[in-house]
Amino acid sequence: MSNPGAGVGDALLGIGELARLTGKRASAIRYYEQIGLLPQPARVDGRRRYHAGIVRTLAVIETGQRAGLALEEIKMLLAASPDDGEAISRLREMAERKLPEIKALIEHSQLVRDWLECAARCECPDLDQCPLFDDPAIPAPPKRAQPSPRVGPDRRRAV
Repeated sequence: MSNPGAGVGDALLGIGELARLTGKRASAIRYYEQIGLLPQPARVDGRRRYHAGIVRTLAVIETGQRAGLALEEIKMLLAASPDDGEAISRLREMAERKLPEIKALIEHSQLVRDWLECAARCECPDLDQCPLFDDPAIPAPPKRAQPSPRVGPDRRRAV
């Protein structure tokens, strides 16, 4: 992914300013550089300096994480060049692979919600007599096809 507006005369942002603009910690930004999600920034007097277009790249990373994409999947999306007509096709394929997983998680969450609503209304004298525990009405949560790595300094996971 290119950094739009990253011309020679553009003002460069320090890592602290970039962190404030994007809500990311500086350690997360450095981690993304380390694993290749972000390009290595320019250095001025030994300090990282970023073109303003990197804000969009960080927004793509954040949105991808909130959507449940693994960092490697996000990296694949970011690797697309501006003239890569197949980038959107890859995004669609990725979304199609993820949808069944998310649908299964939603179904499981609805079962859990229904069970908890019943439990909240339970008037049984003790657990031995409670029918909520007679039948495994709540199956185990579905297993993820591929674990989404949430490693590094910015481990927040939005749901």
